Amino acid sequence: MSGRRVRVPSLLGDPGVARARTPSRRFLFAVPPPARGGAGRVAPAAAVAAELARRGHKIAWTGHRPSLEPLLRSGARIFSAGDDATARLRPEGPDALRSLWEEFAVPLGHAMMPGVETAIDRFRPDVVVSDQLVLAAPVAARRREIPWATCAATPVEFTRPLADRPEDEERVRERIGGFQLDHGIDDLLDLRFSDHLVLVFATGALLGDVSFFPDHFAFVGPVLGRPAPCAFPWDRLDGRPAVLVTGDDSFGERFLRVAAEAVRDLAVQAVLAAPPGAVGEAPPNVIVREHVPRPKLLERMSAVVCDGGYGTVCESLSHAVPLVAAPIRDDQPVVAGLVERAGAGISVPFDQVRPDELRDALAAILADGPHRAAAGRVRESFAEAGGAAEAADRLEKLA
Repeated sequence: MSGRRVRVPSLLGDPGVARARTPSRRFLFAVPPPARGGAGRVAPAAAVAAELARRGHKIAWTGHRPSLEPLLRSGARIFSAGDDATARLRPEGPDALRSLWEEFAVPLGHAMMPGVETAIDRFRPDVVVSDQLVLAAPVAARRREIPWATCAATPVEFTRPLADRPEDEERVRERIGGFQLDHGIDDLLDLRFSDHLVLVFATGALLGDVSFFPDHFAFVGPVLGRPAPCAFPWDRLDGRPAVLVTGDDSFGERFLRVAAEAVRDLAVQAVLAAPPGAVGEAPPNVIVREHVPRPKLLERMSAVVCDGGYGTVCESLSHAVPLVAAPIRDDQPVVAGLVERAGAGISVPFDQVRPDELRDALAAILADGPHRAAAGRVRESFAEAGGAAEAADRLEKLA
């Protein structure tokens, strides 16, 4: 790649041609290792795979076997691709949106290529379904002239997150193009967006105007994972408006203490998903639990404070619960911005936010109707989008 400049065409290609549905086809799902979201990226693909299996189709997986096995149904057929070293890759810092491709996706693609090719040759799929970050899968599929679909676990890449940094945006395109050249393909595509089918687990109500995307971009809405059973003292919820504070282990003690102080004088109860002792002496209206049954709990919540993780955002909006997002890293600022522009929440700075600022943000989404109404509109769009069933329908047509 050194010194080589590559121009990759725009994501807006011609729609792929749908094929006739057949009784039983074979689908190979390619997913990245846990450093890039773990269960959050696998869960939508697993739900779609389960729907396809229910319809009688054959399913196999390729990826980092040790991290995949706990996330899939017992007996799932897995072809190993990549190794423990690539499973630990994780871009950090202010350029994470660019280094996601340079320092993670491209090295991961090279490492996964032998395993993905073996999986395709042994399983002989009719369709390859690739997470956006697994560049090896579309390249291997193109080399064998097999239809492939993009599985976009988050909608971030559809917002052009680097649009205000055109040099970085072009640099990402060059790296993706260079990866294809390295593996013998000179008919370059933007591998983040299949020219056959792109499954986007979002809707226009959250993402914004999607009317300009071609027909092979399917906005099927989020597909939520199966909730794990978890005990909770339900009798402690006394009927006051309730707020859930959850950061998927990313909120440090400082932010948790700020959150506890922010709700102290509000006429609410707060449930903080935090380790014991992380908050110190919690106010009387705060329940601290290391683990919470989040999907079930959201049925009782009036607001959520989170880090902007896409899974938490989708779970909350699926219950029409507005949010205060305090994004920390990676694509969380982009997701938080989507929530704010959709009118379904407010974004606050994670590092500098003070208790009074967080209190004001919470009071705003608890007191007025527009945020809750916007969250309700997003929920309706999610319900109408079709989810796993719609994604399976589109994949059957592709096969």
